[in-house]
Parts: sequence; structure tokens; C-alpha cells
Amino acid sequence: MSIICPNCNSSDIKFELALTDYFLSQEEFSLYTCNDCKISFTHPFPAETELGKYYASEKYLSHDDGKKGLIPFLYRQIKNINISTKYSQVTKALKPGKLLDYGCGIGDFLNYAKQNGWMVEGVEPNSSAREMASQKLDTQVLDVNQLRNFPDAHFDLITLFHVLEHVYSFNKLLPELLRILKPDGRLVIALPNKDSFDARYYKQFWAGWDVPRHLWHFNPESISLLGQNFQLQKLSQYPMWWDAFYVSLLSEQYKKRSLALLRAFVMGLLSNFKALFNSQYSSLVYVFKKNLNN
Repeated sequence: MSIICPNCNSSDIKFELALTDYFLSQEEFSLYTCNDCKISFTHPFPAETELGKYYASEKYLSHDDGKKGLIPFLYRQIKNINISTKYSQVTKALKPGKLLDYGCGIGDFLNYAKQNGWMVEGVEPNSSAREMASQKLDTQVLDVNQLRNFPDAHFDLITLFHVLEHVYSFNKLLPELLRILKPDGRLVIALPNKDSFDARYYKQFWAGWDVPRHLWHFNPESISLLGQNFQLQKLSQYPMWWDAFYVSLLSEQYKKRSLALLRAFVMGLLSNFKALFNSQYSSLVYVFKKNLNN
């Protein structure tokens, strides 16, 4: 049976890599790229009803605040810096208004935004994370099925931090997000970059593949085409510097090499340095607004 792109149904695809779910199941998958929409995808594409089992690990929730040791300590420090950096970048030149974080996890980013004057709402598919976020924010974080309850043109800012690559059908999600985004609002999408130096270096061991939880795999070209398809104007693009270090650390652990922390630090520096010349950072944030001229 021929393989087709699950995004655009094109049969013009090419094989890229054989991959393994090193995080959990140890199952084998493949990476293909569509020559039409330019998006890469995981194959076999799991049934939507089967996706939940690939998230069945406490390690997948970022709630290790009480853990001891060097790596948990460093993770917490970097997480705090990363949250404040993300906030300053995505809210640049914006007055506090209504913010929706889709795929909000345990609510750390929303909590920071709330402390800075934003009226926040969260949507999270994982029930455990949703409960933790609701307690942290002292407000009910919603399931994905409740997104339709928001009125049209409601939010000034909608963020998706490392979420779109998990969404089974983003062609259904994005129109709904644009419906509830104000005409002058911003849509912010952060994604791993499959064309980064660390992705090329680690190859099948690159933690950014994270198959099959990551169904889709993007680069600047494919996300720009996606934006055009949804009549979005890209305002800016910028890196998530710390991701190169974290992804490199996980990749080193998957390779089971000694001195993983040191190797990851060097690789993170090298990846960010090389990206200074070609903008192919380990993770990229894309800021869009509606193109009202179309």
C-alpha cells in the first residue's frame, strides 16, 4: 500500500529517517517528507484513539519541582528563565489583555502572564496536567473539546508552545483558533526545527523527533507555507535558545554516552552558534497575525 501525506493527501513523498520511540515504547517509526506541503510526518501515523498510550508516563509532565539533584535543579533554573523570556518576547509591544495558551501543560507560562496583568485561559488535553494547572491558576483549565465555547474575536494573544506538532488534525484546530482571535491579535507558534544543526548531528537520536507523540515535523519553509494557507502574515521569527541544550541532553541520553551533561552543553552552544549564520535554531517561535487584506 502506498504511503500518502496525512496532511494534504499527496503521494509525492520521500523517506528521510528510521526512528525509534526512545522515550517510552521503543517502537520503530519512519520519517517522511511531503514534497507538496513540505511538512514531514511520522509513519505509521497512529490512530487518534491510540495516541494516549504514548503519553502514559509521569516523565512527560513537567512537575519535578520537588526533585533533588543537579539536573532537576538546572532544569528548574532554565525553566524559570525560559518562561520569563517567552513572556517578554510574545507580549512585546502588547498591553495586557486576554491570553489563551493552547496546550498549557501545568500552567507555568499562564501563571507568569497572570502575575503580569493578563486575563488568562488555558486549554490542555492531558487530564492530570489540566488539574494541576487549574489549581495553580485558581481557574478552570479547559479540555480541547471546550474550545468551541469561546466567542468570536475574543483573545488578544493565542500561544502554542511545542503543541502543534502533537495535534492530530491541525487543519481543524487552526481555523477554530483564528475564529476566537481578535482581528489585530497575535498567534504565536513554537516548534522544533528539523533543519537545526543538532537535528542533523544527532540524526535518528535527536530528541526533537519524539515519535510518535510528534506527528508532524516542521522547518521555517513548511511553517511559512502553512501560514500562507491560512491567510496569516508572519510578523517575526526568533529562537528558543535553551531548547538546544535540553534537546541535546535528551539526545545524549538516548545515545547512552558518558558525560552526557557536558556533551549536551557543548552541542547546545555549537548549535546556537551555527544558527547565528543561518537562523536554523533548534526551536523557533513564529509570530503571526491575520492577513486582513485577503
